[in-house]
Amino acid sequence: MMFDGGWGFMAFGWIFMVLFWVFLIAGAVWLVLTVTGQAGRRQADDRGSAERILDERLARGEIDVDEYKARKAAIGGGR
Repeated sequence: MMFDGGWGFMAFGWIFMVLFWVFLIAGAVWLVLTVTGQAGRRQADDRGSAERILDERLARGEIDVDEYKARKAAIGGGR
């Protein structure tokens, strides 16, 4: 027999090659975001926009002061 199950090893080779490139690219993106500080800044921006929306809802009268305080504490803005 000439093939001797070699096709199975070739399939694993392709799978590992694809996984290698996916992890390599994901690692490079993570490294760039970490070095440039974009990863932490985005989370801070999200919290800021949540507080801004909460402030607007209070100003429009959609929520009262008690609910405003409770929600602001829940998103971590109750400093």
